Amino acid sequence: MSTAQVAQTNGGAVTAAPRGVPQSPLEASTKSTRWVVALLLVVAMLWTLIPLAWMLLSSFKNPTDVTAPTPQFVFAPTLDNYRNLFTGSNNLWPYILHSVLAAGISAVLAVGLGALAGYGLARTQMRGKRHLAFWIISTRMAPIAAVVVPLFIIFRGIGLIDSIPGLVLAYLTFNLPFAIWLMSAFFAEVPPSLEESALVAGCTRWQAFRTVVLPLTKSGLVTTFVLCLVFAWNDYAFAVVFSGPNSQTLPIAASQLVTQTGVDWGQLTAIGTIVVVPMMLAGLAVRRWLVTGLTLGAVTGE
Repeated sequence: MSTAQVAQTNGGAVTAAPRGVPQSPLEASTKSTRWVVALLLVVAMLWTLIPLAWMLLSSFKNPTDVTAPTPQFVFAPTLDNYRNLFTGSNNLWPYILHSVLAAGISAVLAVGLGALAGYGLARTQMRGKRHLAFWIISTRMAPIAAVVVPLFIIFRGIGLIDSIPGLVLAYLTFNLPFAIWLMSAFFAEVPPSLEESALVAGCTRWQAFRTVVLPLTKSGLVTTFVLCLVFAWNDYAFAVVFSGPNSQTLPIAASQLVTQTGVDWGQLTAIGTIVVVPMMLAGLAVRRWLVTGLTLGAVTGE
């Protein structure tokens, strides 16, 4: 029998059981906890991936296979659903362009303005800073119904209904508070001594921010941009109120496939795939920055 291994802990010694000896209750509990966590992760992964995989498969089926009473796992794939989305009256290109412009510009502005405001919030010492940070993020939690009507009245008065700038401003109402809150936590992780060293070396406050702080929070910038882009890209509630024939986005195009005469499930799954895949690819492309940003403790706020 091999000798037991001894580990020093807080002035005492804990002896691990030799091989063949039953585990201690603590070790057994830890092992069972790991199995439970692993099982929950597998269930969550299947819960997320199975609908996406089924939507992707259905987008390549013909109408008969899509609406078959029993699921069809073996079928002849076709591109008719995607082809029909880009031909005739169902031209999807304008909707894609509107989504790219509105979501992209909104995300860029949210990150730019959120970085400036978040830096000021993280570095400024004032009374009630925590209350101010909570008020900023609380505007992100406001119900959509409480925001839509005032914004609609304002946008109609200044002519922003059915326009890309109107959608950009509408998306900023929920992207900007989130960006400020998230970026302020990222900037709080940067030691102020680094900026002080840059100031002593002759840099201005802006130069220290641009050359020292921003490079150190690159993961935060990427994380914030991707999350804001996803929020705006998937938005339906604001788009259905503020957009029109000249600014409708992909979620609006998807809703138009549900009519009183029925639902075109083939085209609906195809457009759903077009909506989901770009955001998944964007997340995978920046997964290193995204994971780093979300594990820095920034999501806890200030």
